[in-house]
Amino acid sequence: MVQVAKEPISTKGPRITSEITIAGRYLILIPFTEKINVSQKVKSSEERRRLRRIINDMKPKNFGVIVRTIAENKTAKDLETDLQQLLAKWDTVARRLSQAKHRKKLHSELGRTSTILRDVLNASFENIIVSDSTLYDEIHPFIESIAPEKLDILKLHKGRQPVFEAYGIDRQIKKSFGRTISIKGGVYLIIEQTEAMVVIDVNSGKKTKIPESQEDNALEVNKEAATEIARQLRLRDMGGIIVIDFIDLRSSAARKALYEHLQLKMQEDAARHTILPMSKFGIMEITRQRVRPATTIEVVEKCPACQGTGEIHPSILITDEMENSLSYLIHEQNENKLVIHVHPMLYAYLKKGIFSQMFKWRRKFRRSIKLHADKSLQLVEYHFYNEKREKIRL
Repeated sequence: MVQVAKEPISTKGPRITSEITIAGRYLILIPFTEKINVSQKVKSSEERRRLRRIINDMKPKNFGVIVRTIAENKTAKDLETDLQQLLAKWDTVARRLSQAKHRKKLHSELGRTSTILRDVLNASFENIIVSDSTLYDEIHPFIESIAPEKLDILKLHKGRQPVFEAYGIDRQIKKSFGRTISIKGGVYLIIEQTEAMVVIDVNSGKKTKIPESQEDNALEVNKEAATEIARQLRLRDMGGIIVIDFIDLRSSAARKALYEHLQLKMQEDAARHTILPMSKFGIMEITRQRVRPATTIEVVEKCPACQGTGEIHPSILITDEMENSLSYLIHEQNENKLVIHVHPMLYAYLKKGIFSQMFKWRRKFRRSIKLHADKSLQLVEYHFYNEKREKIRL
């Protein structure tokens, strides 16, 4: 029996292990071992001893347990309830195993939403907004079982606007996931992701520089950038080797201050990571646990004029193209009435003079052809609409 420990990433396949673990809210159960480990993020030695003593008294033989950070200051009753649920899951797996043939799934993780809530739900949560009624019905009993005191913050979004649009999430995604990330005061980051590593370049931009304190100014810019970099690593779930090119700092004290600042901001990151001090060249390296592929969201939009090619057809041929399209729509698709939406400048050109281009087209095709000026279009962009005012795709 094996367990998938890591999802496939790029050309690398999944990683599997024979050391089975079943995760709960406060504990992780490890069959066939006796070890008890407490999360390193529980700093109090007294609390660590208390948790270890509680687990040692309640766990059955031949089972190991890892105590998660969220178990800190929880009662023995909470931990026992979680442990009993995990043991019940293991019993189910063991029963299925006795009847299973090879390549059969015995147990799977909770759904993505429930997993996130199990791992990150804490006292700081003020609202949980769900836009899907089925998902709402699914997680309502789950929250009731793991954190009943938080049940009243679960809300079903019923507005006309999509939930991401209503709460400004779309705008934040577009702002946070591009290649260039702007920070206050004109500071910005450029993030380049390659197969081998992630490279982040810090730029001061229009940040005011005071000649007398260039070192202080550079340190301030670097600290602002470090705060945003720590956030971006969590947002995008970037892993592997991350190389950061900070603005050069001459003094060792300033480099140390920046290193400690980044360490402090990275403490919020649940993924395992290691940070190396800044080198002579202003480079800082981070290794961060890579569990799944980094989140990449396309934030640029395809140009409607060139369709992303960076090139447009010669403007001198635009009328020939439009005439060919008109011929096809009238003779092949039997359109009787057409409206052409064009840029105002193209509108003026097509309507210019007594014997304008529009006059020639109406006379040639003997159909109702109208022209409409649309400021939202590019200079050589045009669209055809039928008599029902439906856009015609060519």
